[in-house]
Amino acid sequence: MKVAVFSSKTYDQENLDKVNDGKHQFTYLPVRLTTLTAALAHGYDAVCCFVNDELTADCIQMLASYDVKFIAMRCAGYNNVDLAACAKNNITIVRVPNYSPYSVAEHAVALIMDLNRNIHRAFARVREHYYILDGLLGFDMHSKTVGVIGTGKIGVCLIRIMQGFGCNVIAYDPYPNDEVIALGVKYTSLDELYAESHVISLHCPLTTETKHLINADSISKMRKGVMIINTSRGGLVNTVDVIEGLKSEQVGYLGLDVYEEETDLFFEDNSNTVLQDDVFARLLTFTNVVITGHQAFFTREALDAISKVTLNNLSALENNDLDNAFLITLP
Repeated sequence: MKVAVFSSKTYDQENLDKVNDGKHQFTYLPVRLTTLTAALAHGYDAVCCFVNDELTADCIQMLASYDVKFIAMRCAGYNNVDLAACAKNNITIVRVPNYSPYSVAEHAVALIMDLNRNIHRAFARVREHYYILDGLLGFDMHSKTVGVIGTGKIGVCLIRIMQGFGCNVIAYDPYPNDEVIALGVKYTSLDELYAESHVISLHCPLTTETKHLINADSISKMRKGVMIINTSRGGLVNTVDVIEGLKSEQVGYLGLDVYEEETDLFFEDNSNTVLQDDVFARLLTFTNVVITGHQAFFTREALDAISKVTLNNLSALENNDLDNAFLITLP
């Protein structure tokens, strides 16, 4: 199968080539897939896409006009794909539902501990030979309440780690997980989770129901000085509202690996350009905010799993073996 790999980086090529063994013909394209770049898919059977590719209805219609039959997402989320347009144009779409839940959960914990113990600030001080501890005071994680929103595989991994710290873990998910219940975790309402949690970590997909889940209203229901962690999708957080929460000190700590308007920022070298996003620039001014550039998934194990599942998906599609592909259900 001929596959155009959009938004490709060196590590994508290395990992896909390592597991491909000549099965498919990959063309690696560093540009994002949009209506402006869709013509590059002409002559290909499939496109392989990532989180910031823009698979809008217009883009998908263009792909169909070029006889592209398949979309292989090399990620779990697909909120950037117009599924109705895929159905209308008879394009089959697959994804990588599980790669390494440990990678994302462990990164969330890294953000929690960095924010709590001010590691980023301490590192900068030591490099300047400034060893004053004022402003670096943290707190014991032991006995604190951690609220986990979304209890799929990543949420379960985070729960286990937090229980290892001696935390009291509570959870919210419209579909309770028996594994979580077996761990002794209590499911609560969102309002109860907001009110009780010292730390809130988001591990849910971005849907119409969860968009801007963290907003002025939900923040007002939280503990004063709450820590909010988002390693899922940027659109779960209303950034303007959370900035107001930081200014009022209702939000005491914010750890982000994703950002609602990250498309033109993350995965690119913008070091020689002027930052145009005023909201993101405001976030960067807070000493109690830590932002990483969508790297929670970025471990050797995760990249290996992503490549293997993507290859298996493509082979299954080529052989019309749909039972062995991770299909996304179309409306």
